[in-house]
Amino acid sequence: MNALVTQLEKHPLVIELLAKCDFPSAGTKISCAVSGGPDSMALLILATASGCEVTAFHVDHALRTDSENEFQIVEKLATELGAQFISRTIKVEQGTNLEARARTARYEVMPHDVMTGHTADDQAETVLINLLRGAGLSGLSGMQRNQRHPILALRRTQTHQLCRELRIEVVEDPTNTDPKFQRNRIRHELIPLMDAISQRDVTALLDRQADLFREDSILLDDLAKTIDVADAKLLAAAPIALARRAIRQWLTEIYPPDAATVERVLEVARGTTLACEIGLNREVRRSQQRLQIFTK
Repeated sequence: MNALVTQLEKHPLVIELLAKCDFPSAGTKISCAVSGGPDSMALLILATASGCEVTAFHVDHALRTDSENEFQIVEKLATELGAQFISRTIKVEQGTNLEARARTARYEVMPHDVMTGHTADDQAETVLINLLRGAGLSGLSGMQRNQRHPILALRRTQTHQLCRELRIEVVEDPTNTDPKFQRNRIRHELIPLMDAISQRDVTALLDRQADLFREDSILLDDLAKTIDVADAKLLAAAPIALARRAIRQWLTEIYPPDAATVERVLEVARGTTLACEIGLNREVRRSQQRLQIFTK
């Protein structure tokens, strides 16, 4: 076994943090997305200390002039830990929705089950972002607690502390403080203001709320699956919350519908109208009390 990993397994902070993580059993082959920041470097450290066989994936978005050299910092730590290392360079053009486009491009060049270094602080920010977008219960549930997000129970202060104590060199990304990005304003302005107003740790509160919302959302999804969404009368008579979820589940097989589309389908089920458009050149029609999707 790698000597450094053996030392890490005995480090008090590593032991403390690993107890809160969701890594698979030792020896499992896993992939970790590692940008070089403290959170992802902590992910890499804890993943190897858990005994997993780790491959670190670094992606350069080519958005900053000095970013092409950052892979070396990640490669150095991966090598020291005995992990495999793979680097990818992608091109993301400047423009609107830069964060979303960069995220999509990043995940396209990594394994579908790659682990990320999201923490409880990221979870709180995600809940607030989704709230501002008008998301429903599913959006307010944030990220799933699973092996895709193995350090989601950790706080950002803990991942930073781990890197400091182990004297790990990390990448300082200046875009993480750029106020043109919504998440940064939520992180540096909104959450501190909410802490001050409520006089409590809002991140911990939002993290717990996300868990509660997720449990409720899973229950409602399971109940909605018992509804025959093609039965117009049954759908129209169902509790509105379940009817909407049943429609959303049905249409998501084509694409995730917006709230207006769901309401239009409900009107068809109620008999207010015989058909409605649902996008992608398709429509839902009611015939003999049954709902069907047709291509126009």
